[in-house]
Amino acid sequence: MKKVSIIVPIYKTEKFLRKCLDSLVNQTLEEIEIICVNDGSPDRSIDILKEYKEKYNDKIVIVDKKNEGVYKARFSGIEVARGEYIAFVDSDDYVNVEYAEKLYEASKKSNSDITVCAFVRMDMYTSHVYSKEMNQYGGKMIDMNKNPEDIITINGAPWNKLYRTSLLKKLKPTDIVPPIFEDMILALLIYLEAEKIYFINDILYNYMVRSGSIMTSINQSQIKKTEVAMIEVKNRYKDHIKGKKLLEIVDSMAFLHLGISLMLSISNDKNCNFKQELKNNRKFLNNNFSTWKKTRYLKILYTLKHKCNFKIAVMKKIYLMHLLRPFLFVYKFMINVLKVDIKW
Repeated sequence: MKKVSIIVPIYKTEKFLRKCLDSLVNQTLEEIEIICVNDGSPDRSIDILKEYKEKYNDKIVIVDKKNEGVYKARFSGIEVARGEYIAFVDSDDYVNVEYAEKLYEASKKSNSDITVCAFVRMDMYTSHVYSKEMNQYGGKMIDMNKNPEDIITINGAPWNKLYRTSLLKKLKPTDIVPPIFEDMILALLIYLEAEKIYFINDILYNYMVRSGSIMTSINQSQIKKTEVAMIEVKNRYKDHIKGKKLLEIVDSMAFLHLGISLMLSISNDKNCNFKQELKNNRKFLNNNFSTWKKTRYLKILYTLKHKCNFKIAVMKKIYLMHLLRPFLFVYKFMINVLKVDIKW
């Protein structure tokens, strides 16, 4: 058995793939396997993988499959993983050489199901750092039976985390494959099974932002499929003994990702009727995640007292006061012109 399986979904990233793989084959933790899932990529990615397989035979595992998206690619990697723990790395990013070792040692010491490290969000071509994130919680432990609301603050991506393999092997993907916000869907499936989540403040992951990729347009088909998948996730929580106690948290995360992040992406489409889209968005949240407005987890006084989720509580106020559009205008100006990204 390997100590860590690192799953790398790959699609159209041949320009960046070598840098990613170099950061993985040179990890200080030797007992790892790098599971490269070629998701039907039409470029030369598979040739690069075969080259690395020939050079680092015992470390590289290639899964060559038809294109089905990153959501299914990650599950394909989970199926073949042999490590005690699993990590995910996006193929256009790269990691610190101690990424696997520090996460593994922290996971063993804390006996956590998930260990979270800090990361930087930087420009792919200029190396300008937009933000440093998850670096303020070092040493913190979330006990899902005591302070589960703290998961709302965790970034939704799977790549700055190490997971106990037995936890991920239990997962069943949603019937509908979410074309967007698949990270959030996967995170919620995992949290339903997790008991302890531990944080280290080491910055070990470099998330690369390509020009134009901070803001992307989203079509109606993508929105509807993701909404259906999110409803399925909530139904799983309703049918789960522990999940029933976490429904307010699911509603809070639905607001954060579908109410804020989704509307941010929709606002980039100059042809959309933003007012109507916002009305549809609010109706969807009210009908399917009804506690998002009243949950104590997103009340400003509660967040101040418990020192978590304050920014999200403020965003809820902005949303309810119909000030989301001007806020998003200022937010995009900060990113595109001032090159500053403030995460909520």
